[in-house]
Amino acid sequence: MKIKFLALLGCVVVALAATGCYPKVSGGSRFGVPFAKDKVYGIYEKPVEAVYTAAVQTITDKGVIQSESTVRESATNTVRTIVGRVDQRNIYILVTPQDVNLTRIEVQARTPAGGTDLPLAHTLEKEIALRMVR
Repeated sequence: MKIKFLALLGCVVVALAATGCYPKVSGGSRFGVPFAKDKVYGIYEKPVEAVYTAAVQTITDKGVIQSESTVRESATNTVRTIVGRVDQRNIYILVTPQDVNLTRIEVQARTPAGGTDLPLAHTLEKEIALRMVR
């Protein structure tokens, strides 16, 4: 009986150790599976505002924007973030300038339970890219 109890206790400890918090691309962290691939990125030859506007329009068309923020790292470097929900998934988007006309976008998608939804993140990133072409 003691051996079964210790084995069960060991399984519980391993299960708790496998879960934790994951970092959000928009800053902070949330409960979920920490070591899973959950984000995709793209680099575009567009200014930050063009990429950010395309991201806002895409999230608005597909779901709901919960918050937007602007962080000024310096006088010329502005980082923009979007937090939203699409298909009951938490979406975090980070838009950062790399150069004058070079912008990097990171799209992260998580389920309400903290799991990953990499196909949705990839789809949203590609839809943002296509919206900039139109």
